[in-house]
Amino acid sequence: MHKPNMYKKIFCLLFISSLLASCISISGDSEARDTPQANFVTATLISTKPGFTPATRTPTPVGTSTPASAITALPDCKDGAVLLRDVTIPDNTQVRAGEIFTKTWELQNSGTCSWVNYTLVFAAGERMNAPLSAPIPDTAPNEKAQISLPLTAPMSNGTYTGYFTLNDTNGKNIDIGVEKTFWVSIVVGAGTVPATGTGNISTPNIPAGGNSNCAYSQNAGYVQEISSLINQARKNANLKALTVNGQLTSAAQAHSVDMGCNNFLGHTGSDGSSILSRINQAGYHGYYVEIIAIGTPQNAMDQWQADTTHWNAVLDPQATSIGAGYAYYSGSDYGGYITVDMGNP
Repeated sequence: MHKPNMYKKIFCLLFISSLLASCISISGDSEARDTPQANFVTATLISTKPGFTPATRTPTPVGTSTPASAITALPDCKDGAVLLRDVTIPDNTQVRAGEIFTKTWELQNSGTCSWVNYTLVFAAGERMNAPLSAPIPDTAPNEKAQISLPLTAPMSNGTYTGYFTLNDTNGKNIDIGVEKTFWVSIVVGAGTVPATGTGNISTPNIPAGGNSNCAYSQNAGYVQEISSLINQARKNANLKALTVNGQLTSAAQAHSVDMGCNNFLGHTGSDGSSILSRINQAGYHGYYVEIIAIGTPQNAMDQWQADTTHWNAVLDPQATSIGAGYAYYSGSDYGGYITVDMGNP
């Protein structure tokens, strides 16, 4: 993809047949990047909530559920899972000593094996009266499952984390995205809330638009997975891996939060900000490429790979750095919003 200086072209693509949208913006100059482009198109997305499932390159019916009796195991299938969100008790929730609460995670079966007689198993950390193992709902490939556990907070103040694994019928652990476990993390009484962490956490980012009380969550595992998938695609194309850039990461995360909390998908922020103004505000200056998507990391890769322009951005030979952001807000049309900013400082 050839990009001379003082050149900017913005593409926005609406996948109507799959109810899927993704956008790309590319810029290579250092001046006048904020000038409105006459050919900029903002996709008008069809509201599909509730029951929205982001389309993949092999679309599946939206809002359908396979009865447990119809779920069968396929020979030579492959297991996979992703954590979509904390339905209850986001990480670092403050609770009372001895309080009984229910933790619920929402996972998606991203593999080709059906989860029949699969179990949740306590792995490490603070058990909080959790069972050593518990059955999970039978779940067909591409479908979601909500897994709940009744837990009891410890009696002493402090920060506590319990780790769990998803196991097949043979007791083998299934990777959750790029993680080996998923977890519950609470703060009892006057314990100190950690400033940073991994997994699904409530973050201090304030949306750019009007929804300042948006109760969104981010997923550090997803952020890692997005970068890993892009670098694997670049490796397959004999391109150098991208290095994570903190400034690009900050800009990408802030934009994902803005899209989720203010319910839109596009490169222009809810406050009118441009890609350039966001990355400059984060302290980054130089060549940049931005692509956005909805759903999970693999959903995003499928969306981008389905279009030559977007896939060329993923495989941009000029890019050397990457920053990814993910935000989930249950009150939005599409739930999870992904932003990837790539560049060459």
